[in-house]
Amino acid sequence: MGHAAHPGHTRAELERVLLTGPFHLALRAAFAVRGLPLQRVQHHLAHRGIKVGVTSLSYWQQGARRPRRPESLRAVRALEDVLRLPENSLLRLLPGDGGSGPQRPAAPSPRTPAAVSGAVERLLTALGRPADGGLHTVGHHERVRIGPGRELLGRDSQKIVRAHRDGVDRLLAVHRGDAGWDPARVAVRATENCRPGRVRYDRDAGVLVAELLLDARLRSGETYLLCYGFEDGTAGPSGEYVRGFRESGGQYVLQVRFDAAALPVRCRHFAQNSPGAARICRAELTPSGRQPSVHVVEQGVRPGIQGIDWEWER
Repeated sequence: MGHAAHPGHTRAELERVLLTGPFHLALRAAFAVRGLPLQRVQHHLAHRGIKVGVTSLSYWQQGARRPRRPESLRAVRALEDVLRLPENSLLRLLPGDGGSGPQRPAAPSPRTPAAVSGAVERLLTALGRPADGGLHTVGHHERVRIGPGRELLGRDSQKIVRAHRDGVDRLLAVHRGDAGWDPARVAVRATENCRPGRVRYDRDAGVLVAELLLDARLRSGETYLLCYGFEDGTAGPSGEYVRGFRESGGQYVLQVRFDAAALPVRCRHFAQNSPGAARICRAELTPSGRQPSVHVVEQGVRPGIQGIDWEWER
């Protein structure tokens, strides 16, 4: 039941399947690229104090079974180290329903929606701020930049908000990092009508929350425009950009700009009614322009999720 490297498995293919899943294909590609037989993988795990059988490893890579018990999940985390993969890159591909049987394909998300939502709530609590912060979004224009190495370089936001109570003087902005990111190296930029405050992050969930201090204290009903951004570029290839909405709001514009030397083979605009719901393809998108980009415009957002995802050439 050993596993030999297969010439069809390349580093680029491994990076792709780590983004898109499913788990068993990602594990199989990682074994092949690393060139380790299963017996040797078992030895590396045992050296780390984790016992797992060669048969189980074989079943996992075939999709006949998937890790679900706590000790099995510990083994998967150790496998990421043994196979020299980004932290959480395999674990995030495992559904959280504890079922068994063939692995289902995972959505190409940097983190599971439940983990992201829970992390955001914890970080907001740590900052002592309510979820809405006393502000209603009138308009939000995001520009996302993808680099020549297919990585998320950063993003810029122009946001117009309206206060619905007196005394509001700050806004909390959420940034999501891709697998393997280094939140300690992510820089928060406050470029117009605000300045950076406290920053908290959850490395495993891929979430950073930054406090932006407004240059004025707002009265109820007042509107305010601010510009800010995040410089990242610390992770591997990116496959999507997602924005969640807690309530109905104003206009939302999302633009994703690609490097002319690294264009995806497919882009689409998608929506989800809730984090656990199926993704609904709204439109196929084609990068265009001297600085190739795609964009979507939502005139009145509703609670749920909006985003753009893309696929790279293998």
